Amino acid sequence: MSDTKEMKVIEKQAVALPAEQTKPGPVFTPNVDIFETEKAITLLVDMPGVKANELNVDLRDDTLTLTGDVLPNVGAPGEKIYAEYETGRFYRQFSLSEVIVQEKIDAKLSDGVLRLTLPKVEKATPRRIAVQAG
Repeated sequence: MSDTKEMKVIEKQAVALPAEQTKPGPVFTPNVDIFETEKAITLLVDMPGVKANELNVDLRDDTLTLTGDVLPNVGAPGEKIYAEYETGRFYRQFSLSEVIVQEKIDAKLSDGVLRLTLPKVEKATPRRIAVQAG
């Protein structure tokens, strides 16, 4: 009995945008993993092929919008005879609640994975309130 697990290929999923595109090419929904601690919510967004200068993280009206362009690889010598890697644009939006400190959101892109750290509002520290007689 083999104890190895097969690797599954997950195809890029095209997304239907609410508005007409002004840029040609397919638009993909990036896969996202979300983790939560007491202090923050962390999003790991898969955006393979996106470079930092082609990535836009926009925050407006409590909506976090991620867009990233994957440009065609034109540096390879010779004629392309076969390709599986599709180029286009990644697009994903998230609605933020009031528990996120929007001014302190942090974004880092490394090896095709965007790490967004969304810090939470600090809760008031519990304390005993002295009652004065009088």
